[in-house]
Amino acid sequence: MNIEEMVPYVKRQIYNIINKDNKDKTAARIYDSVMLLLIILSIVPLMFVKSYPIFRVIEVITVVAFIIDYLARWFTANIELHRGWRSYLEYPLTPMAIIDLLSILPGLNLINPSFKLLRLTRLLKIVRLLKVFRYSSKIMMFLRVLRKERRVLGAVLVLAMFYVFITALIMFNVEPRINPATGKATFDTFFDALYWATVTLTTVGYGDLCPVTDAGRIVAMLSSLFGVAIIALPSGVITASYMEELRHRRDDSKIDRGDDEDALNG
Repeated sequence: MNIEEMVPYVKRQIYNIINKDNKDKTAARIYDSVMLLLIILSIVPLMFVKSYPIFRVIEVITVVAFIIDYLARWFTANIELHRGWRSYLEYPLTPMAIIDLLSILPGLNLINPSFKLLRLTRLLKIVRLLKVFRYSSKIMMFLRVLRKERRVLGAVLVLAMFYVFITALIMFNVEPRINPATGKATFDTFFDALYWATVTLTTVGYGDLCPVTDAGRIVAMLSSLFGVAIIALPSGVITASYMEELRHRRDDSKIDRGDDEDALNG
């Protein structure tokens, strides 16, 4: 095998591991498990106020792993995007590539921890959680469901936002500015009314803001009842689509096993 043949072969093998594109997914599963573990370890320092020496070791290991992963995906971009040399220019602009790059930036603190601007990169470690989407098949399946039902979910979101706005507008004009019982402001600003309408629609109801007039209480009751329907509608759509996706996945697995058995018998 010459160099011209070796490069595409190596590239394909790397792609198979980092994208689960091969028949034997053992190596891909191991790779995904290791990356998931590193992602979890990388955000552990955010749970502590003090910094410990072990955190620096964890940061070095995770940043090196994230850099290798980023370069490997960039190296195999033409296989993923199927656009020839343009793939190498377009890949850094893809959403997951941007997330990967932002996940690497906190590693700049390893170079100069005293640089004030680099202290802000600590917050970028939270972005690393988004990398989980790539390495978890269940989350990827859930994202496919959301993409599939985006029109229905979008319509529900618009309906909910419209209802929140109308409810807030009514409450802001119906309720008195000052609660006569407490002497404090009921809805001091329209944003307070929007906040109240949102927590009521989602049936949370913290109780920090509440109507004091009969008209306001009637609106609050209707908003709570309507909120149950609004929340239940997308839940039902997502559940039905998710179950359908699971059935398709099981059917595909049966077909793959059948093909493997036919190949062995043949």
